[in-house]
Amino acid sequence: MSIDKTSASADKAPAPDAPAVENPEAAAAAVTAVDPRLLVQQEGLLGYWHEFKRKMKAGELGSLPVILGLAIICIIFQVLNSNFLSAQNINDITITMVGTGMISVGIVFVLLLGEIDLSVGSVSGAASALAGVLAVNQGWPEWTAVLIALAAGVAIGALHGFFFAVLGAPAFAVTLAGLLFWLGFMLKVLGADGTINLDPNGLVGKLTTYYFSDVAAAYGLAVVVVGVFFLTSFLSNRRREAAGVPARPLSDTILRTALLAVISFAAAYMYNQYKGLPLATVIFVFFLVATDFVLRRTSYGRKIFALGGSVEASRRAGINVTAVRISVFAISGGFAAIGGLFLASKIASANQSAGTGDLLMNAIAAAVIGGTSLFGGRGRTWNALLGVLVIVSIQYGLQLESIAEPVKYMITAAVLLTTVVIDSITRKTQKTAGRA
Repeated sequence: MSIDKTSASADKAPAPDAPAVENPEAAAAAVTAVDPRLLVQQEGLLGYWHEFKRKMKAGELGSLPVILGLAIICIIFQVLNSNFLSAQNINDITITMVGTGMISVGIVFVLLLGEIDLSVGSVSGAASALAGVLAVNQGWPEWTAVLIALAAGVAIGALHGFFFAVLGAPAFAVTLAGLLFWLGFMLKVLGADGTINLDPNGLVGKLTTYYFSDVAAAYGLAVVVVGVFFLTSFLSNRRREAAGVPARPLSDTILRTALLAVISFAAAYMYNQYKGLPLATVIFVFFLVATDFVLRRTSYGRKIFALGGSVEASRRAGINVTAVRISVFAISGGFAAIGGLFLASKIASANQSAGTGDLLMNAIAAAVIGGTSLFGGRGRTWNALLGVLVIVSIQYGLQLESIAEPVKYMITAAVLLTTVVIDSITRKTQKTAGRA
């Protein structure tokens, strides 16, 4: 019986000292040619469609579902009530979302680890109560009271992180205990009256009531946002090209910048049709940009993503797992305190209902609905913005239609469940594609 020598030699494993590839340049070109970043450059507009199909097959949906969902929500409620996209309603939505959105930014950090923080609602209430007592009852300077409240939020989060990272207690149990403890702390601090009225013209009071009335302010912020986006994208592509790795073409960067410019200047126009640019929006955008930079452009951010992917692999790579975990929970506590101050500013008081109700669930839901994975390792702080926009838009749309409160909860729950199902399907698809 004859043996096919060609097949035998092909099946034979190469020796450890096999010679190098004769034409490494051609081999490298063969590898990089299939990189999705090159599709647009090679095929023009058709490349966008091919890249979209590739992402769909690989389960890399990103924020696309929530963006489409938000657009559908706006269209539906605008058809039902022409006041939904009015300047005043858009202003009210953006002001209302900041408190919950700030808390959700901290939740994103924790979810990236694959953990959860159930204490953020109570921590936000405790921080607002502490600031109110110090500034109003004790007569301390408001700046001092606010800084102490923020420091308390960070310290509380770090304490939770210590119990989790050092003592090994489950984050769920630790933060659940924190939810109860800090709720009791808030009630104790507020005392028998249970309510502290804040100065509407004070530092905290102005957080949600101050507007930059000059039309140049809103358009100026739009210019800054668009300019920063283009500059960072352009420089990033230049660095990739200099390093010899695939980068998106300039036309792609220009197209993305143009889309962002349309959204930004449309928002600026709507703000100027009402009272102007809200201070709350400026602060929220600043924190979103800063935290996104930390997560995507610093070694600390990469460590967080690495921990969310695999704790053991991160430890073997030399990452201080304990320190990163404690710091992430400290960040969560800090943003909970910031959100609590914005929520107190919205009602001009710190009271016993602060941090209770559906605040915790909305903060977590906003992060998940926006696209942050519950399983860790995937997400951006901009997801908090998208998610809270969806939740608050639904709330305001139903309010305009005089829909009962129970229905609001059910609809929000349905949106959250849909998002979680999509996330689970995405993970399964990525495993099938070999990317999990």
